[in-house]
Amino acid sequence: MWRLIRGAQPDGSAERGAAGVIVAVMMLVLVGAGAVAVDVGQIYAERAQLQNGADAGALAVALSCKQGACNSALADGLANSNSNDAASTASVDLSVASQVTVTTSTKNGSSSFLTNLFANALNAGPVTVGAQATAGPLIPGSGSGFPLALSDNCYNLASGSQTAEVQKISYKPGGTCTGPSGTEIPGGWGWLDESSPCNATTNVGTNGMDSDPGNNPPSGCSAILDAWKATLLAGGEVKVPFPVFDTATGTGNTGTFNIIGYATFKIWGWKFGNNHQYEFRNTSTDPGMTSALACAGGNDRCIIGQFVKFTAIGSGTVVPGGVDLGTSEIRLIK
Repeated sequence: MWRLIRGAQPDGSAERGAAGVIVAVMMLVLVGAGAVAVDVGQIYAERAQLQNGADAGALAVALSCKQGACNSALADGLANSNSNDAASTASVDLSVASQVTVTTSTKNGSSSFLTNLFANALNAGPVTVGAQATAGPLIPGSGSGFPLALSDNCYNLASGSQTAEVQKISYKPGGTCTGPSGTEIPGGWGWLDESSPCNATTNVGTNGMDSDPGNNPPSGCSAILDAWKATLLAGGEVKVPFPVFDTATGTGNTGTFNIIGYATFKIWGWKFGNNHQYEFRNTSTDPGMTSALACAGGNDRCIIGQFVKFTAIGSGTVVPGGVDLGTSEIRLIK
């Protein structure tokens, strides 16, 4: 008599259907792995784009504020241009003085969320992705550039602008570039010791910057002066941030300048020596020059131009701490 008992069969038919269960379980694992690999990767990539947009927007709006009027509309355009799908939105917060905070977020259709690709299969909802950046102006406390220091007794920077008075800052005879006490370092006209050819690294502080005695500029300045000349002849502008000192002490190579900050000079002409690139548009017959601005004497040394307010987006390498003399750098704060 046949027993009605199910048992193992030689052909293994008792295991039929097990593969389907295993495949179903593995599909959940694969979908979960896809959600982690693809969706999380998408979130990180989106957030990186939004952070770039927030950084760019904060810097741009802060720069516009420093130049005159805050243009908050810049943030939206930069948020979109830094997003691969050009579907981002930005909000601007100006509530803190001298700071601009931009918050960016993903804009998918009419909602601010990022749709998952794989996690939807696991009944996971969309996620919100965003980023934030704050930028503001920084007054430099150090710098590196043309090795000439100017006195704060030479000008009134309070009126510094593109329409500021054109003036001549000269060395003796008839020197005007002196400290409040009338100090002029004999044998030098604000020339600074170089850290590299025609370049001096300066810092605001009381330790003083060493002078480089002599009537003529330090060596290695020919290429820089040629570049200034070429720019001006082509109709461009040459704006140079100079370190500014309030007091000068000592004589010759023992002289020092106390640097207090940096002021930008829009250069019209100069006479740092005789002939060639060392003098340019420094006589009364040159374009835009007058007899009052002329610097034609044999030993006369001068720089002709106007002090302007100047702000640029910085690299973050400048240390803050100087007096505000109209030159600043826009930098990300956080």
